[in-house]
Amino acid sequence: MNDYPGQRLGLPATGPRSIARPGRRIAALAIDYVAATIIAIGFLGYDPLALPSEAGWRQFAPMMVFAVLQILFIPTAGGSPGHRILGMRVVRIGGGWVGLWRPIVRTVLLVVVIPAVIWDADQRGLHDKLAGTVLIRA
Repeated sequence: MNDYPGQRLGLPATGPRSIARPGRRIAALAIDYVAATIIAIGFLGYDPLALPSEAGWRQFAPMMVFAVLQILFIPTAGGSPGHRILGMRVVRIGGGWVGLWRPIVRTVLLVVVIPAVIWDADQRGLHDKLAGTVLIRA
């Protein structure tokens, strides 16, 4: 039986290295998506007010920038800009460097959305479970 999220993983109930709670996770996602949208507007010509028929590939620009930010920042900085701003890190279960493939798998599943909203008792989304990662408080 689990008394708190992360207990099965050997993580503490609170404080550093504990499971990042949903409020922080959602706020980090919002920070990352707003940053990706601003970058897409500034550098890729994304127009948030354009109709999809007029936007073409640019309608996907914020999501593409979001994915690139995740894939670049997780293995190099330990988390996306939103994660780091809010004091979180993405770590590999069992320790060690997350590598390159885990952030790619995690991000592709995160972009699909469904795996990210299906959680286990440790509040790990399917995207984290399949990538062998966990989002913890730094």
